[in-house]
Amino acid sequence: MSVRRSVLPSGLRIVTEEVPSVRSAAIGIWVNVGSRDETPAVAGASHFLEHLLFKGTKRRNALEISSSIESVGGEMNAFTSKEYTCFYARVIDTDLPMAIDVVSDLITSSVVAALDVDAERKVVLEEIAMRDDDPSDLVHDLYAETYYGDTPLGRPILGTIDSINNMSRNSVFNYYKKRYLPQDLVVAVAGNIKHKKVVAMVEAALSQDGFLDVTGAPVIRPNTLVRKSPQRSVGLISRPTEQAHMFYGMEGVARHDDRRFAMGILASALGGGMSSRLFQEIREKRGLAYSVYAYAQQFAGSGQIGFYAGCNPAKAIEVVEIIREVLADVADNGMSHEEIERAKGAVRGSLVLSQEDSGSRMSRIGKNEIVYGHVMDFDEILKAISRVNDTDIKEIASAFLSKTPTLALVGPFKSESKFEKVLSK
Repeated sequence: MSVRRSVLPSGLRIVTEEVPSVRSAAIGIWVNVGSRDETPAVAGASHFLEHLLFKGTKRRNALEISSSIESVGGEMNAFTSKEYTCFYARVIDTDLPMAIDVVSDLITSSVVAALDVDAERKVVLEEIAMRDDDPSDLVHDLYAETYYGDTPLGRPILGTIDSINNMSRNSVFNYYKKRYLPQDLVVAVAGNIKHKKVVAMVEAALSQDGFLDVTGAPVIRPNTLVRKSPQRSVGLISRPTEQAHMFYGMEGVARHDDRRFAMGILASALGGGMSSRLFQEIREKRGLAYSVYAYAQQFAGSGQIGFYAGCNPAKAIEVVEIIREVLADVADNGMSHEEIERAKGAVRGSLVLSQEDSGSRMSRIGKNEIVYGHVMDFDEILKAISRVNDTDIKEIASAFLSKTPTLALVGPFKSESKFEKVLSK
């Protein structure tokens, strides 16, 4: 495997993967800050700041930032999660020096002008409105709020209308200067590159304004146990929608738990595709829903496994009951060897296929480094998946699928009472 890692005296980490068979290169700068690091007063600051860094630096205005990448046929964007933020670009390999310089400029030298804060505030509020208009998206934020309560992991990444409206330029800028430090950064580069050349380019680009003139050690988010707050079992947003959108979940494994591979296979077997248990039961046999899926999600110190379905509101109780019956059966009896092997093949295959381009490879090594502090060997990941056996699935299903569930609903319901009764059975 051609993944290499360097740590600078400032604590900045640089990880690369050389892929000589392609003509592209992708760079991502990963920042160890997300919505779970915010106080209620600055809820949404990480995401708001992600927008603002594209508005202009000391050397480039917003148009120059975007046109520099687009004029060579490249792509540039960013995203914010609960635990990290990433700014990335993908270009042909000969344009990598320019891409590194542009993305680094955002990190070290953004102006965060007051006029830009006021203008971008409207954009973020529109994004919140767009989320609110999409019940299949909204239900996931509602689930996090219902499960975790008013805690950092329970609050939405976008923030709230009030928090965004009340956020001043100074509070956003101070957040930027406090959290965007070398020891909190990982620079990941993948493609037709050489590690030593990348390190030299990154050092040169990030040295603006003395950004690297500090000494530090890489900061890894502590794996401190996060317990679910005692919250209600059902969260409801009443909307006159044609479909009821539901997310039914419970406690899962945290990020550093070795059982995460088994949990991922269990989620795939239950709702990972058309051959999965829930898809067959809910859609194929009964025609109750169009979209049915499952996923396992891990954070530092916490995790969930959850199941989504969108159905006719009149059938929502029936769908919840089917999910409960299926999970109870799997918790008691496990799954067939054929189901488990099929899920293992699906997880392995999707993982391999996801690494077919430089951008995906950059994302894998960058995310691994920012959350684990190292990049797990790709072949070792595949071996870990292959080692999961029927007993592992039976044990993890028994341990977690019988845990107290949380249900989030967006749809035309007057109250949660009927669903609370189903969950109490």
